[in-house]
Amino acid sequence: MPFRTLTANGKTWRVMPSGRVTQYDHDEFALLFVAGTGHDREVRVTRYSPQGVRSRELALARMSEADLHHLFATSQPSFTSPEADYSA
Repeated sequence: MPFRTLTANGKTWRVMPSGRVTQYDHDEFALLFVAGTGHDREVRVTRYSPQGVRSRELALARMSEADLHHLFATSQPSFTSPEADYSA
């Protein structure tokens, strides 16, 4: 799955669509922010409604760095989200 990288809060995050399909699949999708690996891995999740583009990958590719930072600021820990299987 294609991803982008973002540096925020002193960490490098991989940003990618979650791949989980919901009832709102045609209007919005979840983005996963993943930093680290193994036991040190941190996952955050946010929902995003692309404007004009229905492809998750294309919407992510066209998103500006500022948009990614804004979405990261509104993201929530993985344990609160079904997109991340409620895991830490």
